[in-house]
Amino acid sequence: MQTLPTQCPICNGEITVTKIYCRDCDTTLEGRFTFGAFAQLTPKQLEFVETFIRCEGKITRMEAELKLSYPTIRNRLRAIIKAMGYEPELDEETGLTEKERRQVLEDLDAGVISYEDAIQLLGDQEE
Repeated sequence: MQTLPTQCPICNGEITVTKIYCRDCDTTLEGRFTFGAFAQLTPKQLEFVETFIRCEGKITRMEAELKLSYPTIRNRLRAIIKAMGYEPELDEETGLTEKERRQVLEDLDAGVISYEDAIQLLGDQEE
């Protein structure tokens, strides 16, 4: 079964569903129907969500099934949360937003900050 596109293939504008038809009873519904937050996800992200639900939200089971590390699973989950239009909460361990955490890693990669500084920023925030 095909999924509905959420963007126009011609102009990339937002698609609005205005008609739904049932072949069994020959009923047509007309109006403006929304796709919902899950329509914003790619097929790969939807597959991840399905696996997450099947694993009852247990990341340890996800690690075993997908053969991915805990941080990779968390990053994918955060990307899905953002794609659905929500803002992930602060990282409980560091108190940093995802954007701030990425900036620390980029600064480390560019040599702007030292390894020790990055560890301090990404690790325990208490001095």
